[in-house]
Amino acid sequence: MNTRLLLRVLALAGALLTAAPGARGDPVMDWNEVAFKAVVTARQSPPMGVRSMAVVHAAMFDAINAIQPRYRPFRYTGTPPAGASPDAAAAVAAHTALLKLFPEQRAAFDEALARTMATVPDAGARDGGAGLGKAVAESLLAWCAEDRVGAPTAYRPVTRPGVYVMTTLPAGDDFGASRPWLLARGDQFRPPPPPALTSETWARDYEETLTMGARTGSKRTPEHTQVAQFWVVTGAPAFNGIIRQSVAKRQLDTPAAARVMALTYMAFNDALVAVFDAKYAYNFWRPITAVRNGDQHGNMVIKREPGWLPLVDAPLHPEYPCAHCISSATVVAVLQSQLGDEMPGLTMSSPTLPGVTRQWNRLSDLMQEVSNARIWSGVHYRNSAEVGTRMGQQVATHAVANYLQPR
Repeated sequence: MNTRLLLRVLALAGALLTAAPGARGDPVMDWNEVAFKAVVTARQSPPMGVRSMAVVHAAMFDAINAIQPRYRPFRYTGTPPAGASPDAAAAVAAHTALLKLFPEQRAAFDEALARTMATVPDAGARDGGAGLGKAVAESLLAWCAEDRVGAPTAYRPVTRPGVYVMTTLPAGDDFGASRPWLLARGDQFRPPPPPALTSETWARDYEETLTMGARTGSKRTPEHTQVAQFWVVTGAPAFNGIIRQSVAKRQLDTPAAARVMALTYMAFNDALVAVFDAKYAYNFWRPITAVRNGDQHGNMVIKREPGWLPLVDAPLHPEYPCAHCISSATVVAVLQSQLGDEMPGLTMSSPTLPGVTRQWNRLSDLMQEVSNARIWSGVHYRNSAEVGTRMGQQVATHAVANYLQPR
């Protein structure tokens, strides 16, 4: 965000103040909504959408925390101007980050910034906060520019000379090679390999997915099918509402809300780095491939089903470990550590199953439902879901123990 544009927005905010003083909202929740809409509008992939949310929330946290230093900072350690408004700082930090990420959505961001600034009546506090927020975001964005996100993928398709394979490259290979935010490296929690195809674990998992995840003739109940279709949604659209509700239910003040949301999204980002690192390290086959090649397992218990299809089309990346499971486990574990597991009346709707609202009373119940959904949808195996869940809990534990801690 350049200085001239910032001055124009501040002038608009002043005009709005003159016309009618605004009611003070929560800048963290307000700009979470702005950022989420931007991610959805841009149709970002799940990893990139989560990264964008992490950028915005980390910038807001450091901006607010610089003025109200209750926690250890993430990146920014500068001194704020005396009397700077934390609301203005958070808003300009988010605005600056979003302009860098989604420059084509400038008009929506400018309108949102003017609304926030109109709630800060003191011009000195407003200007001081704006300058701080801009500095915080620009510092973070410079650091993010070196994370290798978006680098050309070096994925090599597996084939034999002259044999056709699908020419669409799989997703997430480049993200697994990017620099994490909180982990020392992407493979810090890389799990052991998937079960051997001759093992009892593999035979058990194969049979469960074969019978529970089939598009037709499965053993699913109507409830199982609903859950599977509901959780086709992934990334920020799957969990942003859960994060918002959990924070709101605990009535956190602005600095505490900023911390929990930043910590959750930064850990979420690293969970996806970790899971894609592991996925491409092992390159394990999806159920549709395994079932249609059931005569090549070397396991007498396994049977080939040549016409088998999963309930849900498999994502275009390797199966092991389960990415949706690591995502839910990471988000839930961070929230549990800060807010507790009991969350009565937690609700969510899904864009992949319109008209259905699901409800939970514990975050752990939601986490388990996501794991079950991936087996019932026919795209994962039980062991992969369990491993993904453990990885997510490891990522969350590391994040909470080492970042944004109370002073």
